Formats: sequence, C-alpha cells, structure tokens
Amino acid sequence: MKSIKIIAVLLLASVCAMADKAIEQQLAALSNVVSATEVKDEAGFDSRYILKVRQPLSHKDPSKGSFTQRVIVMHRGFDRPTLVITEGYGAGYAAGPRYNNELSTYFNTNIVFVEHRFFQESKPEPCDWQYLRDEDAMADLHEVVSALKALYPGKWMSTGISKGGETCMEYRSYYPEDVDVSVPYVGPVCYAVIDGRHEPFLRQVGTAADRKAIEDFQLEVLKRKAALMPAFKKYCDEKNYKFYIPIEDVFDYCVLEYSFSFWQWGKPVSEIPATTASDDVLVNYLIKAVGPDYFSTTGNTEFFAQAYRELGYYGYDIKPFKPYLSIKSAKHYLRDVMLPPELRNIKFDKTVSRHITKYLKKNDPQMICIYGEVDPWTAAGVTWLQKYPKKNLKVYIKPGGSHATRISNMPPEQRDEILTTISSWLGEPVAE
Repeated sequence: MKSIKIIAVLLLASVCAMADKAIEQQLAALSNVVSATEVKDEAGFDSRYILKVRQPLSHKDPSKGSFTQRVIVMHRGFDRPTLVITEGYGAGYAAGPRYNNELSTYFNTNIVFVEHRFFQESKPEPCDWQYLRDEDAMADLHEVVSALKALYPGKWMSTGISKGGETCMEYRSYYPEDVDVSVPYVGPVCYAVIDGRHEPFLRQVGTAADRKAIEDFQLEVLKRKAALMPAFKKYCDEKNYKFYIPIEDVFDYCVLEYSFSFWQWGKPVSEIPATTASDDVLVNYLIKAVGPDYFSTTGNTEFFAQAYRELGYYGYDIKPFKPYLSIKSAKHYLRDVMLPPELRNIKFDKTVSRHITKYLKKNDPQMICIYGEVDPWTAAGVTWLQKYPKKNLKVYIKPGGSHATRISNMPPEQRDEILTTISSWLGEPVAE
C-alpha cells in the first residue's frame, strides 16, 4: 500500500511538471515573447515565469529599434481572472518567489506584472531618453495584455500603486477595453512640472500642533546647520553619494523634503525629536527620515525624467525657512537637482494629465480609486471626481490614511464595500 501511495505521488508530480512545462512553452510561443523561464514560487501560485518581451522603442515607428521588457506571470489557472499590474517603476521587488498582491489574494487571480520601460531590466541599450514616453508605455501594456489574452480569456483587472496608480488610470484611458476593472491606489495626476497643489495641502493637513512640531524641527536643524554639516557630509561620503549641487544645498533640500515625506508615510508626530535634542540625534533622525540619496546623481533618473517631461511633481514652500537656507529658490529643483545636464532642456507636455482627466470626466469605467487622507499625493489625486457621482467610478479616501493605504487596511465598512463591488464586477466571490 505504501509503495502505491509513493507511485501516486510521483505520478502527480510528473503530471504537474509536464503541465508547468506546457505553460512555459505556451508563454514562449506568444507574439513578441523572446523567452519564458520558470522561476520558484512561494506565494501559493501554481507556477511563476519571467518573460522577456520584444517591444518597439516607438510603437508608431518600429523602425527606430526595440528593447526587451521584463514581464512576470504568476499562474493560478487559465480559467481564473487575471490581474495586470501597471508598475510605474522596476519589477525587481516582484521578481522574488514570495511576491503577491492583495487583489490577487482576495480574488484568486493570475498576475501579469509589467515592468515599466527604461526601468531596471527593461532599459534599452543605448538609452535614448526620447523614447521614454507614456503613450509608448501604454502601448507596451496593450501589447502584453493582448498577447496573454490568448491564454487567459477570462476577466481582466488592472492595478498599480502611486506612479503605478497613475499608470493604471492612464492605461484605461488609452485602452478602455483591455480590462474590465481598474483599481488604482494613491495615484496622482499632476498638471505641471511643479503642480502647485501639494504645498497648500501641507499647510492644512493634520492639526496645527502637528504642523508646528514638524516646522519647529525643520527650523531647528537649519539653525544648527553648521554644527550638523560635518556628520551629514561624512555620511554622504561614506555612502559615496554624488550630487549635481553643493552638499550644503543638499542639506537644505533634505529639510524641505521632510514635511512631505513625513505625511506621505503617516509618521507619528511623537517620533520627532525635541528641539533641545543633541546634534547627533537631530542629524541622524533627518538622514533616516529623508535619505540624501534621494537627491544623488545615482537616484531615480528614469522617474525624474518622466516627471519633468510628462508627469509633473510637487514643489517646496521655502518662505518659513528662507533666512536659514543656502539656496535662494527651489523653483527649478527638479531640473537642477534631479536631472543630468543632458535632460534639462526637456519641455513639459500636459498630454498625460489632460488625457486621464478627459477620459474620467466623460466616461464611467468600472474603476475604484483609493487615497489616503493625509498623503500629500492626494492633493493631486482625482478626488474631484467625488463632485460628479457616477454609477461605477468611485473614489475612496481612508481617514488618516497615508501613501501606504490599501484595501486591507481601510476601515471595515469601506473595505467591505470595495470588495463587494469588485466581486460583482468580476463575478467572483471574495476569498475567505
């Protein structure tokens, strides 16, 4: 009897291995797929694969050349719904065996995780920045989804977080029929290089006492700048950070960034050091709260190039701190601090924000937009849609929520309402 059980287990393992091989072969045979490689899965999927997909640099003119885009496929079943993650950045964090997504967990979906062009393993060689355009990035998503629908014919859902949330909305606006449901999280839609709505948001978010505690800390570290600079510079030197601006100016920008970062991640005010704290305590807290690498030459050039060209960004209010700053103005910081000289002559194009806004105003897709109340990115969110009630398109704002707002950490009433709605759209029960 024992030998029969062993044979049965071996046969089952053999069948599963053949099935996995068949899936790998089917993925590899899809249009424009250069390779499909099975990788380890520890997140409960039946199997997991990394695809390399050939994409044109310009979808309007394929003669300009091509690059390979990394796509990660997490397979549960050909009969299951499929979730495409419109990642606005690299896919490195999702390439490991344990990555999952809460929507996939709630609805037992397959996952198709698409790395954004020009990020990590999806960067063309040579890197010609003129082809880092959102219209082409949306066409990348369309090509991937169109190809995979041959294997996954069920309902499709899209989702993304932050820049990926904006990508999720933008993708739906360009290719509204590609997916049935969209769930963008904390996605901003900025209208200019410096949007202008974030600074007023920071002047009213939280309580007056909270805002005072934050500003008092910023003023204190600026007043002690001369004493704190040696430790700040030593840290940057040890990390081998390089900057386009003087180190004294980097210090200023870290201080200016602090209030945005604080609210973005919903930090407790109680963690802010007292203004009487030692120099070491103040400088170490500042570095921990706002890593100077954010302003370094090895920072996220791909993202900042997009922000400067099409996506927009936030600015800094320097008025309360002006007497203590080395910098005279922060008006052009995105250009002068974040970008290499060869990218500083880009002209901002408002097409992205206009395309998303026009689509959401005129249409009623099955879409749920999720934001956090104290997250500064919410200032540039599509929360204005609440003024135009629609049957399907809904906006939810988590009370006290930060940039880490997710369905799973929302108040039970909001969470249940969102999941019930998505369940009805997908025709799938919420997993227990």
